[in-house]
Amino acid sequence: MAAGGLAGLLPAQTQLEYALLDADTPQEKENLVYQYLKKMDSRERDLTVPELGGDLQWLNTEGPISLHKDLCGKVVVLDFFTYCCINCLHLLPDLHALEHQYSDKDGLIIVGVHSAKFPNEKVLDNIKSAILRYNIVHPVVNDADATLWHELEVSCWPTLVILGPRGNMLFSLVGEGHREKLFLFTSITLKFYKERGQIKDNKIGIKLYRDSLPPSPLLFPGKVTLDNSGERLVIADTGHHRILVTQKNGEILHIIGGPNSGRRDGRFSEAAFNSPQGIAIKNNVIYVADTENHLIRKIDLELEMVTTVAGIGIQGVDKEGGAKGEEQPISSPWDVVFGNSISGTQEDNVLWIAMAGTHQIWALMLEGGKLPKGSDLKKGVCLRFAGSGNEENRNNAYPHKAGFAQPSGLSLASEEPWNCLFVADSESSTVRTISLKDGAVKHLVGGERDPLNLFAFGDVDGAGINAKLQHPLGVTWDKKRKLLYVADSYNHKIKVVDPKMKNCATLAGTGEASNVIGSSFTQSTFNEPGGLCVEGNGRLMYVADTNNHQIKVLDLETKILSMALPILIPEACDVPDNLPLQKDKIKNLPKLPKSAPNIQLPSLTVAPGQTIQFLLKLTLPPDSKLNEEAPNSWFITAEDNTWLLQGQCLSGEIKGVSSQTIIPFQLPMSCLSAEAILAIKACLYYCSKGSSACMMKGISFSQPLQIASTNQGSLTQVELIHTFLTN
Repeated sequence: MAAGGLAGLLPAQTQLEYALLDADTPQEKENLVYQYLKKMDSRERDLTVPELGGDLQWLNTEGPISLHKDLCGKVVVLDFFTYCCINCLHLLPDLHALEHQYSDKDGLIIVGVHSAKFPNEKVLDNIKSAILRYNIVHPVVNDADATLWHELEVSCWPTLVILGPRGNMLFSLVGEGHREKLFLFTSITLKFYKERGQIKDNKIGIKLYRDSLPPSPLLFPGKVTLDNSGERLVIADTGHHRILVTQKNGEILHIIGGPNSGRRDGRFSEAAFNSPQGIAIKNNVIYVADTENHLIRKIDLELEMVTTVAGIGIQGVDKEGGAKGEEQPISSPWDVVFGNSISGTQEDNVLWIAMAGTHQIWALMLEGGKLPKGSDLKKGVCLRFAGSGNEENRNNAYPHKAGFAQPSGLSLASEEPWNCLFVADSESSTVRTISLKDGAVKHLVGGERDPLNLFAFGDVDGAGINAKLQHPLGVTWDKKRKLLYVADSYNHKIKVVDPKMKNCATLAGTGEASNVIGSSFTQSTFNEPGGLCVEGNGRLMYVADTNNHQIKVLDLETKILSMALPILIPEACDVPDNLPLQKDKIKNLPKLPKSAPNIQLPSLTVAPGQTIQFLLKLTLPPDSKLNEEAPNSWFITAEDNTWLLQGQCLSGEIKGVSSQTIIPFQLPMSCLSAEAILAIKACLYYCSKGSSACMMKGISFSQPLQIASTNQGSLTQVELIHTFLTN
């Protein structure tokens, strides 16, 4: 048994640590570790890890793993982690590098022991999502009741425990930043036990969860924002390591980076990100919190170029800053938002950064200016604005003395009487404010009064400290209603906060992690939503529903969650350039056979800017099959009203007839007439199963539009149904 847990290792390992500090050469260090192992191996009684319960759930494996049977003859690194913890995430690159250097054939196995902090993290599906999100490729066991954690008397996340081939405990490493020791201890342990013939080279049954998933247009989108015009959405497609710029109907305008992670500046096709999160757009410039690259990136949509404006690409430990952006190390930036300095002459001359990795709020000076309680700063300087760097829920009139705990979401209310930054402080489960007059940090909702208690979470509507949240990741300010919306991520809800009264109430979501769309806010569901934004006119809210791999659209006036935004990949679209509409785009559309029927649809009343979703469902004659090699397609025309087509997706592929094809269409904000007719056409090629004869058939649907000045709702769906008859 593990007599005394990790405490049993402490005396001998402490001696080793002191000796290593005095060692000058790698050879001396290796010898010291080798001698330590000889001493530990000759103990009368091993410090052994107890067997994991047989009823525990395993991921990335073919079945449950026994520490003392399956892993006998292996050097095992146990990683005690919880997926919300930024320090645990910082450790993952070290573990990736270690398993890249040593495989199970070499005798090394890494096992993640997931020991949850929040109740939401005990749920297997949520751990599965985290494994995918963070590309964890070693076995993970869901120790939901923290049985092994308690047996070994582990005290904090992350903790690594290195075991010898008999399940004998040899080393422990607490916290992040021990890469050199991890590699030293592991390599010498493998060498020591190989010399004694105790290492086995058998393979362990690894079955990666990610290999069983179907592809999707979005993968764990973390954040979403709108440009000032309200016409373009910017989406951090975090799991695909890319940024998408789309129209409000989901039609993609730009794909920047992806699908693989990397770190590269350059043209959109060359650029690479690593799990980007926060995004802020002004005119044609986007700033990106490139989280796992520890960088702030700048995207210029006109030049189609990506550059780095802060960070050096390595996790920083500096908690003060003050260097020029591209020379200043930073740590896991999670969100960004524009703001103003107190002395600057230009608007939006500061980029505020939620620096989750050092538990602080930083500023990148986009122009020269002065911050509250600070001195004049030059353009390009990147520095700490608020937060001591200690992981705390501490409020203080002096911003440097306040403490945050993994701040992950930012929003700005520049108008009086607020004039503040709202901060989603995830690990303290609070929303906090930072005054942009004097830098004072104050509590708004959630958490509790003890600044060191980071376990005051729950799901309770109420005022101030009586309200409870669970790991909120996003906030957005509604200028029209003077309300703050919160992505209460681990409660799978959107909450609304009145900052004047400090009231916090559930707006949408049931608390269940699932995916219910097309119903009232109170019946709709989410799965760990990470970010959100609201239109300037206060009508629509867009939510990055992270674990559902969707952007959801909520109508704040009708209180209906109308749809998940369809993301239209440009390969399937022929998108005209900016005005004027190019004539050759229309010429290139296919022509229907003269025999194609034209179906007149009932007139539809719509409003400028409204989205129509045409649902095309075509049925072939009996004993026919679609010729999938042929160019089966849909397309849209508007002969006397070409203004309707500006910026639209004019055509797309029909990939099959077993399910409906969704054709999105958004009316322009500026409509040139009160009536118009839209034609939606489809062209199919199909063959009779019994013969080699193939046919081309067409269908046209004529949709009259009555364009009203009053809003008709955010989304209208129109079914286009037709059955082709046998010749």
